[in-house]
Amino acid sequence: MLFPASGPPVVGDGRVRVGTSGYSFADWVGPFYPPGIRPADQLRFYATRFDLLEVNVTYYRVPDAKLLSGMERRTPPGFAFLVKLHGELTRERRADVDTVRAFDAALAPLRDAGKLHGLLAQFPHAFHNTEANRGHLSRLRECFPHEDLFVEFRNRDWTQEAVFEFLRDLGVGYVSVDEPSLPGLVPAVARATNGVGYVRLHGRNAAHWYAEGRSRSDRYDYLYSEDELREWAEKIKRLVDETRLVYVLFNNCHAGQAPVNAQAMKELLQELA
Repeated sequence: MLFPASGPPVVGDGRVRVGTSGYSFADWVGPFYPPGIRPADQLRFYATRFDLLEVNVTYYRVPDAKLLSGMERRTPPGFAFLVKLHGELTRERRADVDTVRAFDAALAPLRDAGKLHGLLAQFPHAFHNTEANRGHLSRLRECFPHEDLFVEFRNRDWTQEAVFEFLRDLGVGYVSVDEPSLPGLVPAVARATNGVGYVRLHGRNAAHWYAEGRSRSDRYDYLYSEDELREWAEKIKRLVDETRLVYVLFNNCHAGQAPVNAQAMKELLQELA
């Protein structure tokens, strides 16, 4: 192994996987990656600490198979990837046939290696609980019928029992989120609607969430305290009891805070196992 592992990436009996939303960040060198590490070696190092990665670059551009093949080769057998759908399919609410085909074809290296664990559809706050938007969710389910599909909402009008039942009927997983307690945002509700739990922790930087004149990364500049992590560890433990598997992703990627919190969460979950 190129880098010695600090411990087994798997938590407990393997029914909880913990990772981060992305891995390739310059400001992770020092807080997480060793000084002098080559960018090409970052994912190999990451995989010695965690067994799950959420791929976010696919939100900004439709990937090609070469990109995901390279990621697959840098990870060991049993590693898990969750891939975010392109913004055209979510932010722009379109399901162009050519985009869907290209996106699906690019997934082949992960799928063939048994490392593709699902697709994430992340919607903006402007995506309201309407008949038209529920129809779009149904179309997305039809676009990727053979993959586990999970949906993250940013608008709290989706957090109601009728929505959870709708997602169950579609076979789509609900993404439980942690984010600032601000009007209109989704509360910290831990639910699962397709037999798999999916938790995304964005941080609680309320002051910068909507701040003008700042970069989007400032929104996620937040380091969870042990007490805050323990709140979610208890919720995750309950999700484990209700599901066959739970994914836990940290999206507070500013300055290497995500892997620090992810490692701490792994340790808390080991305590509760």
